Amino acid sequence: MFGKSKSNAADTKRDLSSMSEVKHHTGGHSAPEAISSISSGLSIVGKIFGQGRLTIFGHVEGEVHASTVEIGDSAQVDGDIIAEELTIGGCVKGTIHANRVKLNSTAVVEGDIYHRSLAIEENAQFEGMSRRQEDAIHTPSLVPGKRPQTQGINVNGQGNGASEGLDLSQV
Repeated sequence: MFGKSKSNAADTKRDLSSMSEVKHHTGGHSAPEAISSISSGLSIVGKIFGQGRLTIFGHVEGEVHASTVEIGDSAQVDGDIIAEELTIGGCVKGTIHANRVKLNSTAVVEGDIYHRSLAIEENAQFEGMSRRQEDAIHTPSLVPGKRPQTQGINVNGQGNGASEGLDLSQV
């Protein structure tokens, strides 16, 4: 359907050979990690769920769930992100839940970050709250429909912050 030039065919052969090298280095016991990319000319509206590595160079409007997420310098994400490891070089507007978060010097983040570790390079912009949590993500939550139910408890009518942001109709 889409034509490829000879140089693209050579690139494809090189990519395939490097993938076989990855398989060889892992002893052939498991498939190489899935790697997906959203190019700079691409905009996506909707939810993205995956278990592998996702690199975003374009624009995403919606939730992003993946094991490892890298947001390029000129990329933009408008929505929540859940990842084991997250590196941001572009613009993110939304809540972030990741065990390891790195904001590169070109990052612009508007929203709260829940993390186990957070690294912010000089000149990065961050507007929001940062909260350290030992388990910022729950690994099964990377699979749609397998999110744990969270319930808040209000003791004697005094709030202790445990029920903030919860939908009390679920309690």
